[in-house]
Amino acid sequence: MNKNYPIIKDRKVLIALVGLGRISQKHIQAIAKFNSRSEIVAICDPIDDLISKGEIYIKEELIKNGNTPKSISKYNDYNKLLKAINSAEINIDLIVLTTPSGLHAQQVISAAKLGINICTEKPMATRWNDGIKMVKACDDAGVRLFVVKQNRFNQTLQLTKEQISTGRLGRIALVTVNVFWQRPQSYYDQANWRGTWEFDGGALMNQASHYVDLLDWLIGPVESVNASIATIARQIEVEDTAVMNVKWRNGALGTLAVTMLAYPENIEGSITILGEKGTIKIGGNAVNKVEIWRFEDSKPIDDEIDEVSYATTSVYGFGHGAYYINLLDTLEGKDNPLCDGREGLKSLEILIGAYRSAQNSKPIHFPLDY
Repeated sequence: MNKNYPIIKDRKVLIALVGLGRISQKHIQAIAKFNSRSEIVAICDPIDDLISKGEIYIKEELIKNGNTPKSISKYNDYNKLLKAINSAEINIDLIVLTTPSGLHAQQVISAAKLGINICTEKPMATRWNDGIKMVKACDDAGVRLFVVKQNRFNQTLQLTKEQISTGRLGRIALVTVNVFWQRPQSYYDQANWRGTWEFDGGALMNQASHYVDLLDWLIGPVESVNASIATIARQIEVEDTAVMNVKWRNGALGTLAVTMLAYPENIEGSITILGEKGTIKIGGNAVNKVEIWRFEDSKPIDDEIDEVSYATTSVYGFGHGAYYINLLDTLEGKDNPLCDGREGLKSLEILIGAYRSAQNSKPIHFPLDY
């Protein structure tokens, strides 16, 4: 644990939530659930209607959790929020960014210069060099940079990682990741930043980002990727469909297939791992269901494995709550971050490598040049 980071003790972590689109609701739910430890004291979005809806939703979640809502400072410009923080008009410990991905780099760097910790939604950036700059800026300022990877906290995947870490599967031979979701044209038409290279990225960068993260987090460092992307049926700059061949340093091979054209709805978000001594498939819409769990040996957990599956209608799953426990524990000096900026760089590197591969029609080997 780095002793240079300030520790927040004997009070709540004060949070500014920036960006009030649909993913912000998951953050609001988690923060309201831990209201004894954290509190949203400011919100920011350039769209007034989203500010109003966000404020209402925060109040509803606080009341649902048995808490009394308090007044919230509201800003329609990020620079105005930073100016208020710099002038001590408001006190903020953590800025949570649920803004378009292409904005993250500058927003993180600006907040770091003021000595504010930052949590950013996935992906941490749309450019490799931006991700590097974000980590450096936070290191230089002595502040925390958290990157949201809530799927890591799914119990289905926690148990999967445990089996891999203990060597229960033996040598892993093949891994397949499938993300078969539906995003209609109306989804992209909601905002002009959606489906753009500058601010969003395509099916790989945006929708499949958490699944790309599993390639490194579960299986290990990736040696190379060979990818193809296509824009088949959506009127957007970026891809709506992609495939990627993967080779890991441990010798395993694998594929990732993603499309936003699944008909008529989200069909599958899964990972299948085939080893010499075991096979695991975690499926459902959002890696929420244990579909295959077979091993050469047997353990007590095998008889209870069905209990870790859960029903969800959301592709986001239920990992944000567990994610915030680790985040708050880190800021309070009780734990180390499980998803910091350097962890965020791992999946960003694979994503950028995949796009370079698709652009140049050749395999890309890691690490990437800085």
